[in-house]
Amino acid sequence: MNINFAEIIVFDVETTGLSPVDGDRIVEIAAMKIRGTHIVDRFHSLINPGRALPPEAMRVNKITEEMLADAPKAAEILPRMIDFISGGCVAGHNVRFDLGFLCYELSLMGRKLNDITPALDTLKMAKDLLPYLSSYRLAYLARALGITVENSHRAMADVEITVQVMMRLIEMAQEQRLCDVGNFLTQFGVEKPAFRVIQAPQSSLF
Repeated sequence: MNINFAEIIVFDVETTGLSPVDGDRIVEIAAMKIRGTHIVDRFHSLINPGRALPPEAMRVNKITEEMLADAPKAAEILPRMIDFISGGCVAGHNVRFDLGFLCYELSLMGRKLNDITPALDTLKMAKDLLPYLSSYRLAYLARALGITVENSHRAMADVEITVQVMMRLIEMAQEQRLCDVGNFLTQFGVEKPAFRVIQAPQSSLF
């Protein structure tokens, strides 16, 4: 199947820190579903993480405890994310980071992504297609591709940038006659993190 006909769900999470296994949690998740150059759906929610927010996290994403106090818990939102992904391919910039949080949080509620759900990494695409860049940070990469960056470090803003970056990188790959979804995943895909599915009690927050 041509990559232009694939359903791709580009997503991003904002978190309390860098490691879900060390207690960090998702505080915001956003996703856009695309087919070819068309955006067909969006998904977004703040998430109450059940723990205090470190000052360094608040400085980065500007999400405060007040903003999250009445937000839904992960157990309410993330199963809806599974439904949103459905049979599509997930994608993101350095997508293993976001998948690590998503898969770990799902494991805490006895859920997981479908084993056959593939994952595409725009960071891997950029390093392959643009090997001369000095940085592959999302904002730098976007500007290198002529994409305007006004906001970042919020989930939906980063998703919108990533979608534009991915569409441009797909065009570049097609110029090299790389069009087949299977070949795309072989070259630019990553393995999903594996966590043992467990059932943990849901704590109340703030």
